Formats: sequence, C-alpha cells, structure tokens
Amino acid sequence: MGVDCVVADGVGLRLGQRWLFRGVDLRVSAGECVAVVGPNGSGKSTLLRCLYGEEQVSEGHVVVEGGIPDERSAEFRRAVSVLLDDSDTFAELTPRQHVELLLGSFGGGPDGGAEPEDLLSGAGLDGHADVPAGRLSAGQRRRLLLLGATARPHRVLLLDEPERALDADGRRWLAELLAEAKNGTAVVMATHHRALVRAIADRVVTL
Repeated sequence: MGVDCVVADGVGLRLGQRWLFRGVDLRVSAGECVAVVGPNGSGKSTLLRCLYGEEQVSEGHVVVEGGIPDERSAEFRRAVSVLLDDSDTFAELTPRQHVELLLGSFGGGPDGGAEPEDLLSGAGLDGHADVPAGRLSAGQRRRLLLLGATARPHRVLLLDEPERALDADGRRWLAELLAEAKNGTAVVMATHHRALVRAIADRVVTL
C-alpha cells in the first residue's frame, strides 16, 4: 500500500465524564475503504466529524492528507469530500443545477471532463433532472448527495451512513458507485449495512 491518507492513533473523545469512544486506531491509503461499525450512539458519526475537523479529539491525534483536519481550510476541502448526517440539498435547485454548481466549483470529477447529463443518468436521476430537489423523494435526494460527494475531485471520501433512505436498487447502485469511487481514493464510511461492508470494505473498525 502507499502512503496513508487518513491516520488516527489512539483517538478518544470524552463527553463530560463519559468517553464516547477511546483507543481508536485507523489507517487508510488511497484505494482502500474502511468501514466504521457499531451500535447507535457508539460515536461513528462523531469520529467522521473528527476526521473532517468539525470535532476535536480529547486524546490521540488525527492526520488527514498529511495535516491536521481543518474544514475551514479551502485546501483541505478540495482534498476531502464528505457526506455527514446533516448534509442536505438546496431545496430550490434542481439536480441539474446542483451538478452544474458542483462542476463549476470543483471541476469535472475525479478523472476530469464529467458531463452533468452523464452523472445524472448514472445516478438514475435523469428523469428528474429539472425537478426542484425539495420535491424529490428521500431516496432521490440521497442519490443526489452521494453523487455530489463522489463526482467532485477528492483524495479522501468520508461518508456517514451512505445507505440511508436508499431502496434495494439504490443500495446496489451505491455499492457500484463506491467500488468505482475508491479507485485512487481513501474512503472511510460509517454504516449499519452489512452487505455494503462485505461488498466494499477492505477493513472494519468497530466502536
């Protein structure tokens, strides 16, 4: 394997007198996917926020792309793409407008030259390309968010329960999407979906 893109050594986070998690070790190189699993309340989402720099660990240290995570840094945001539990679409914008905004901000996808029509078709959203996102179903909005996270250039991909709101067809599409997305990318996903873990993850960390 190459250089680790994501490193967590002895990471712990304390809430008051209680440790949410402690002693977490994580290393992810480009081309690898690590699944973070555990019961509700074990800290999976919070760990992802620590990797993105939205939360500060209480002990241990985190390094992402060679530095301390800082979601306020434009350079860091260009390298790290994220879908967290509070991520949402712009209700008044259509999927086509979302994708055009994405490509205008970051450029044409990890391999360059991506076309909005191709991206929307791949996500099964071509029939709803001009419908405001606020009128889409929960599953369609989730596909749009996943498309946004994976289509833009990035070297690290952080996903919190990417399978949420997806039906069986959507979960199959997700597995295919992530199999392609982790090519050259370090992926960390928090998930409850065992089939997705079996299909995609190279290693598992349990909280």
